[in-house]
Amino acid sequence: MGIAERKKREKEQRKKEILDAAETLFFSREYDDVSMDEIANIAELNKATIYLYFKNKETLFSAIVLRGIRILNKMYQECMETQVPGVTKVALLEETYYRFTRQHPDYQRLIKYYGVERFNKENPGFAEIQEEFSMSRSIWQDAVREGIDDGTIRNDIDPFLLTIYLMITLMTVLSLTRPWLYALDQEGVSHETFVKEFARFISPAVSLSNLIIKETEL
Repeated sequence: MGIAERKKREKEQRKKEILDAAETLFFSREYDDVSMDEIANIAELNKATIYLYFKNKETLFSAIVLRGIRILNKMYQECMETQVPGVTKVALLEETYYRFTRQHPDYQRLIKYYGVERFNKENPGFAEIQEEFSMSRSIWQDAVREGIDDGTIRNDIDPFLLTIYLMITLMTVLSLTRPWLYALDQEGVSHETFVKEFARFISPAVSLSNLIIKETEL
């Protein structure tokens, strides 16, 4: 291994260590409760070194959000490799997003927080994050188009709009605020049951025919 390659690997490893340290803190606290001093302390580096790799705390936070979205997109891509009708792929994508929120709740929380107004186009990580979000939409839209082409998904709504309707509705269902969760609890309905019933509710609205989708285990 040459000197240049070794230095490059060392730099990448140092960057990863900083991200891992920041991730530990952002996973355990709110954004405003994390400081660059604490990140440097966890990473066992001085703060000046941190700034050599990341412009500010917002840049670090964005890099961790990017990690989460990439995990989700990898899970989505695995769904698209299955040999099933398009409408079933949509159901699998719904299940996958639900599974992501359960397996990676901290990433999900950070991704959701990234959507607030304080993070805008001036954020150094904005372009990369938007690119990953676009990839998510493209994967969903590909599944919708496959369903239209194979006759399992209705073709009277623009594929892009149908994709956005599905994604927004699903994310809302999976991110209920406390008042809605309380209302469900008052009626003895768990959030998990609510999500399963949503899948049964939305399928007829998407399907072109009376095709019955086998309910996936959430």
